[in-house]
Amino acid sequence: MPLSHLPVWKVTPVQLCDTYGRVIDYIRISITDRCSLRCMYCTPTNSASPYDSAEVMTFEEILRFVRAASELGVKKIRITGGEPLMRRGLPGLITEIKAIGGIFDLSLTTNGIMLPEYAQKLASAGLNRVNISLDSLLPQRYAQITGGGNLKKVTDGIQAAKDAALTPIKLNMVPMRGINDDEIESFARMTLTQDIHVRFIELMPTAVIGRQYKEMLINSSEIHQRLQQISPLYPVKIRLNGPARYYRFESAAGVIGIISAITCHFCQDCNRMRLTAIGKLKPCLFSNKLIDLKPYLTDDSSIEQLKELIRTATELKPRGHNITATDSTLAMSQIGG
Repeated sequence: MPLSHLPVWKVTPVQLCDTYGRVIDYIRISITDRCSLRCMYCTPTNSASPYDSAEVMTFEEILRFVRAASELGVKKIRITGGEPLMRRGLPGLITEIKAIGGIFDLSLTTNGIMLPEYAQKLASAGLNRVNISLDSLLPQRYAQITGGGNLKKVTDGIQAAKDAALTPIKLNMVPMRGINDDEIESFARMTLTQDIHVRFIELMPTAVIGRQYKEMLINSSEIHQRLQQISPLYPVKIRLNGPARYYRFESAAGVIGIISAITCHFCQDCNRMRLTAIGKLKPCLFSNKLIDLKPYLTDDSSIEQLKELIRTATELKPRGHNITATDSTLAMSQIGG
């Protein structure tokens, strides 16, 4: 069935709340587990794509999910991967999602390498903004961290996103001790002259990192202290329930975000869930609980069952995560950003 011929369901003004009173209005949807890079904390260098292509959700299935979620009050969608730009036909999917009533914010997380080709197409399709993962400003180091990535392609992608007005552009940097932590200050100084969001994200204890995690972690307090050595930081209010705490240097063009998922939980304000590329809904990034939606994504007649499963997933959302530095079962390449 052509995407444009899928039925449109009526959107009602409802809120999807979990058992702790948090409004869940944001879903991150992974559309592929494939990626053009092999980042050291995300994907093992010797692993192939873990999902068979037949398992991965079709665009029609993704749209059915988004329509059901929008009826329940979901307003924000982020498209993730792997690398979502590797999925053919993505601009068409963006157009269809943007047309769904109730979806007011549509963004995408990318490594930026394919943005020179796709930024304007995505903007024309209705994408609002992009988050770009970037862990080094040094070409050789970037290649080492990403398993051979080309930094020039990313910087060209950032410029393409600016030209296409996919703003505010957010650069996500994961500081790792002994690997790239000496660049924290360089990333922060970018905000002095550029109207961008530079966000420092605490390293997560993934299965890829394993036992090295404790030695590699740079916690949010240390990041904040190091940035204060450059210039005083002033708190900035960007949004009500996002994961980052935002700051600005005096008279700076851009802002700095610090995301402390491990050492200073923001669970009390969490408003999101994740849908994996094979159609499993994850109430919490760090939870092993998954709701398999795939059987209910193929038939329009199962929309009410689909909505009920989304409600069930919301009820399974924990008060807070319990992950610690000793946990090492998480593989980000299989979950989505």
